Parts: sequence; C-alpha cells; structure tokens
Amino acid sequence: MSYVFRCSAVVIALLSFLNVVPEFTISAGESSEANALTLVVMDPMAAPLACDCVKGYAQRKYESLGAFLNKQLGRKVNVVWAESLEAALEKSEGKADLIIGKHSVVLADAAEAKLDVTPLAQLTDLKDQVVQTGLIVVRKDDAAKSVDDLKGYRILFGPADCDEKSAAPVELLRKHGIQLPDELETSPSCSNAAVALMEMPATTKAAAVISSYAEPLLEGCGKVKKGDLRVIGESKPVPFITLFARTSLSTTELSKLSDALDEAGLDAQLLIDLETASGFVPWKEAVATSSVADDAKKK
Repeated sequence: MSYVFRCSAVVIALLSFLNVVPEFTISAGESSEANALTLVVMDPMAAPLACDCVKGYAQRKYESLGAFLNKQLGRKVNVVWAESLEAALEKSEGKADLIIGKHSVVLADAAEAKLDVTPLAQLTDLKDQVVQTGLIVVRKDDAAKSVDDLKGYRILFGPADCDEKSAAPVELLRKHGIQLPDELETSPSCSNAAVALMEMPATTKAAAVISSYAEPLLEGCGKVKKGDLRVIGESKPVPFITLFARTSLSTTELSKLSDALDEAGLDAQLLIDLETASGFVPWKEAVATSSVADDAKKK
C-alpha cells in the first residue's frame, strides 16, 4: 500500500469518526461562487416582501426555487430579495442573472439600471392565471356605482411603473370620458391608497386604484375593515409575475433554464411553496393565453 493511499485512508477514517462527510459529489465548477447564478426576487407576494396576515397567501418561498434550480442546473443559485432592482444590486454586488417580479416594474427598474433583460416565463397563480388587473374602489357609502360616475372625482393611482395601477386604469377611465389631470395623483402602495381614501372627509368625492392581487391583503392586514371599499371598475389584464433573464446569458444557459422551469411544474412541494397552480408558463405561451383572456373579457 502506497504512502499517499495510507494517508488518504487515515484522513477519511478521521473525518468519519468526527461525523464530517466530505462533499465529493460536487465538482469545483458546480460549487464555485464565480459560476453561481443570482436570482433577484421582487415579487410582492414573496414572503420577505409581504405581510403574513392571510394564511397561505402572499408567502411565496423563493429559496425553494433557488434550491430547485441549483439541483436542475448543477450550479449554485444565490437568492436576493428586494423591493427594487437598485436595492437588490447593492445586496448582490451588481449581479442579477435572473429577476422575478411584476412585469412592468422589472422592465422599468432594468431600464433605469441599464440592464438588458428578456422575459423567459411567467408564474401562474393559484387560479392558473398569469395576469392581474387594476381595481377602482370607492368607499362603501359613496354615490358612485360605475366608472361613468367618476366625473369630477379625485382619483389615487399607483406609481407609473405599475401598469395595473397606472396605464391600464387610465386607459379605462379615458374610454369612459373621465377627464384626468396632466399629472396623476399617486400613492406608493395599495395599502397607502386605501388608508388615504378612508381618511378623506366623507364629503370628498374620491376613488383609488389597487392591484387585484392586493385586495385580500387590505382586509387581512387590517388596513381597512371588511366592506369598507367597493369595486366599481376593473382595468384590462396586464402581465403579472414574470421571470426575466439577463440577455448576456448564453443560448445554452437559457435553454437549460427553460427546461428546468418546465420541470418545476412536476414538483408538488415547489408548487405549494410558490403558491402556484401549475408552475411556470413559457413567455410566448403566456402572452397568447393572456390575449385570449383579454379578448374574452371584451366580449
């Protein structure tokens, strides 16, 4: 027996005695931090970014997606949570290979950061949908019954990068002949808009726009009481949670990612952790599905 072999045997025996198991199955390339992918999570329904006031809702565990992709791709996946891409890049030292969040928000933040991204897939919700809408709400005792009744109303919109609370409802209101100011009055979040609306004098003619996904959270988190707000209008659907990839990723890397996302729908625990009915839908397929739903809604 050679001297090197004897030494190796002694080291392995010692590690076994100490209950330390060396990870011989992971190659240096697979475990290397330099080879790692960074997944930036901006989904407002991710657990660290949402309140846990509604059981089983808006508590998505993206660490599970990171672990799943790690296994499927054979590469380490670092997961970073942040409400904006700018904040995420500070945490990740400028790395963002994959970004998942509201479609319009990710696009706006990526443009601001001069980061070229391309949509890869959309995450279905528990109803197997990939879209959201903007809900126009008024207080329960308000005289308005429909969008047509909002002439002369003060309306609180969402930030310009939230299509469901800005561009889409603006289009709806203008179709109904509602005159809007050149500069829209905005509120930073659905909860802020709801609270601001409820605190206005009862005589104020006012409405607010909230995201459809946020409606259950307002009551669940105690921002408003049940029945305080009434929905009198809904905008057209817009893309919701989209997974983007940095365009500098190679064709091979993008292909492997797409294959991995297809497999995600077969992992029952991952579906539970991500609060999704069927996992991810390829971007082109998601767009086609959304268009059909939009056309059906118009009819």
